[in-house]
Amino acid sequence: MTIHKEGRTLLFVLLLLLFAVNAAMAYFFPEHRLLQNVIIVGSIVLYLLILQFFRNPVFSIVKNDNHVLAPADGKVVVIEETEETEYLKSRRKQVSIFMSPINVHVNRMPVAGTVSYFKYHPGKYLVAWHPKSSTENERTTVVAKMKNGTEVLFRQIAGALARRIKWYVKEGQPLEQGDEFGFIKFGSRVDIFLPLNAKITVKPGDVTLGGRTVIAEL
Repeated sequence: MTIHKEGRTLLFVLLLLLFAVNAAMAYFFPEHRLLQNVIIVGSIVLYLLILQFFRNPVFSIVKNDNHVLAPADGKVVVIEETEETEYLKSRRKQVSIFMSPINVHVNRMPVAGTVSYFKYHPGKYLVAWHPKSSTENERTTVVAKMKNGTEVLFRQIAGALARRIKWYVKEGQPLEQGDEFGFIKFGSRVDIFLPLNAKITVKPGDVTLGGRTVIAEL
């Protein structure tokens, strides 16, 4: 387990701030021992909560060109056939994974391929399970073109709490299955659009692990 690069500066600044608050309490209010202890405990709990947001587990990726891996830790909230209107402009099977604040927030490539399309969309911050969040919220769209020509589209979608989407890809960039393609601070949602002949191997309510859970077979 490591700490993701997106959280290192924030965690360092927070540590200094909490240390300063507790030092100030001890200096200016030395007689208030109970209050000092409450603030110390509160500081530790707060720091541990923020720390777990940025954990980055280390594990081996089992690569398989016929498998689609979950792009994020979370829970499957949508499986449906829908029209993808931004890039693919065709009917697709959509799988959506909701990331809660306690999930790992690293986003990983579900398939190996070259990024054939990327776009960042500014937008609203509706709750991630809102029906319009996929089209109206701040989001990124990434398309990976596999060796066999199949294109898989996936989106990072910000929510009411998660307002910082980070991405590490650009058009023309080749990536391996399981590679990091982005990070959503404090959770949200990832949608993935698959060919209609894909066999979905998860169901609504299933818990996924990014880069490990097989969500479909191609």
